[in-house]
Amino acid sequence: MSARRITAVVPAWNRAALLPETLDRILGQERAPDEVIVVDDGSTDSTPDLLARYAARGVQAVRTANAGDLAARNVGLREASGTLVAFCDSDDLWHPGFLAAMEALWDTEPGLRAAYGNFRIVREGSWSEATKFDDAPAGFWEGMRPMREGAMVFDRPMAERLVRFQPFFPSALVVDRDFLRGAGGWDEGVSGLVGRDFATALRIAEHAPLGILWTPLVGIRKHGSNDSGDVLAMNLGDAEVLDHVLRTRPPFAAHADAFRASAAERRRAALDTAFARGRFEEVRAIARLIPAGALPPLSRAKRAVAGLPEPARAVVARLVMAAGTLKGRLAAARR
Repeated sequence: MSARRITAVVPAWNRAALLPETLDRILGQERAPDEVIVVDDGSTDSTPDLLARYAARGVQAVRTANAGDLAARNVGLREASGTLVAFCDSDDLWHPGFLAAMEALWDTEPGLRAAYGNFRIVREGSWSEATKFDDAPAGFWEGMRPMREGAMVFDRPMAERLVRFQPFFPSALVVDRDFLRGAGGWDEGVSGLVGRDFATALRIAEHAPLGILWTPLVGIRKHGSNDSGDVLAMNLGDAEVLDHVLRTRPPFAAHADAFRASAAERRRAALDTAFARGRFEEVRAIARLIPAGALPPLSRAKRAVAGLPEPARAVVARLVMAAGTLKGRLAAARR
């Protein structure tokens, strides 16, 4: 038996309805966690009573004032006694073999800093056929070294790749405890943003070696209380994260051009969404965040329309939307 200890850390806020299945999955692992810590982030529902019932099964509850999931994960990281820490959000699900597969990565490659697993989306109990890793653009996984069946490792930092595509999710992360503590833990400087986990994914990906578990052994549940369902908010949040990382993490200066270009692209997408929804004040506010040279003609037109008075604005907006649709169809036809 391995002398390695694994701590599972679960941040929870008002998730009494979903948390039992999450905890049952964690406690039912083929390779049982040595420690399970649930950080109750100031819940006002029945989460405390639920956790009291799980105490008999060895679940430790740590209650804190509400400060968000990033802060809650950092509390769990500080409390963890395991040499490895596996994070799972309070609404997500692990396949029974998840921890065993992750521990096998460290058995093969003891120097791993962290490892991310593939995952499927779960809606109303139904697991998607497609996996997140399937969505990666061409070339994203190039340069990985095979470790064992279904597992690979990046031997070089890969943060710049994440600017193009971000397939990593907290509930599929296992990390060397001392490494993450030394790196500063979860980046709380972006608390409150949609997509806030992105900052820490970039922090982790700047270090190697990084393990990749291709087998999808995690389910990310989608439901009404998710805060990541709004594509407009997600694009704006990701852009803010990129700005924050450039401001606060000097090593990322080498990636400044890629970060700024990606932030502008995400804001352009948010501008398009806001315009389509008729949220014209937001269109003007987003446009002010995008460098003038990074606004294509159609986006400039939308910015101008957003400044028109009603009822002219509504009429012209429909014309601009029609022009954008026609442009998209023509581009598709050329392909």
